Amino acid sequence: MTNLVLIRHGEAEANVRHIVGGVRGDTGLTPRGVIQAERLRDRLAATGEIAAHVLLASSLPRARQTAEIVAPALGLSVTLDDELQELRPGEADGLALGEALARYGVPDFEREPERPLCPGGESWSGFMKRVGDALGRIVQTHTGRTIVVVAHGGVVDGAFVHFLKLDARGFLPAHFATSHASMTHWQLRPRMNHTEAWHLMTFNDAAHLRDVDRTERIPWSALAVRRGPA
Repeated sequence: MTNLVLIRHGEAEANVRHIVGGVRGDTGLTPRGVIQAERLRDRLAATGEIAAHVLLASSLPRARQTAEIVAPALGLSVTLDDELQELRPGEADGLALGEALARYGVPDFEREPERPLCPGGESWSGFMKRVGDALGRIVQTHTGRTIVVVAHGGVVDGAFVHFLKLDARGFLPAHFATSHASMTHWQLRPRMNHTEAWHLMTFNDAAHLRDVDRTERIPWSALAVRRGPA
């Protein structure tokens, strides 16, 4: 079976400073974001619940840094993939969010999913197509393996669009509140008619963050009772 584990990056400086975080605006993780990624690393190292074959990451700093922190727990090096980036903001990249909205307006992807965010930026439908194409390529290249992808909330959204075969030209009527440093697991499983279908095994698993603000750590080694995707 093919397993795809999507990890959202930890909390980023662009998130807390309200900066449009493209290639220019992304300055990596906050100290809290580093801790979040370390908690995930410690969980995976203790439980061995993901026997991964491949570790890919968006080339944006917040995702790359998260992947580099998690990598030792998986025993893998990180391969960067530009097509796993968050929605590309074009000319708004690096601006304060308020300035970007004042300059380019509030995007209405629900009514205008094919309108670019701003000059040089992506539309929602273009973003969803890019993510779908990237995920399709990745799972085809690594069929039968366990793939870990460290990326962005928008990429997690795109996985739902891609695997559930939703209309990539329209904005999603429901939204996914994907937590920082959380895991979402998709698995390609056989069906009775001898075909295969993608199953959502877990969404937004961030149990490893429950001790971020506590002195007592979660005893993951004692809780390692079964192996997950392999």
